Amino acid sequence: MEKFPSYYTEVYTIVSLIPSGKVASYGQIAKLSSRPRAARQVGYAMAALSEAAGVPWHRVVNSRGEISSRQVVEYENVQRTLLEQEGIEFGLHGRINLQVYGWEPI
Repeated sequence: MEKFPSYYTEVYTIVSLIPSGKVASYGQIAKLSSRPRAARQVGYAMAALSEAAGVPWHRVVNSRGEISSRQVVEYENVQRTLLEQEGIEFGLHGRINLQVYGWEPI
């Protein structure tokens, strides 16, 4: 098993709760982890994941409902494809309507 900082493990636990067909923002995950100003660290945690980890990283988008740019462009296409396979639709400018597809944890 991969070794991650304990905060990353907490982030992965929260992201694992996002159901299929829903998305959450980096900032939302940060708030749920009791670190409301740690959106950037959530992004670092997502970038540190391996595909074998089983965490639905693709369900995390930016606060505008957009897929965030990455150094490896193919990942943006992979993320979009995975979200579309879950029924998530992209609107103008590649944005996801967060009022429709945003995850609201109980």
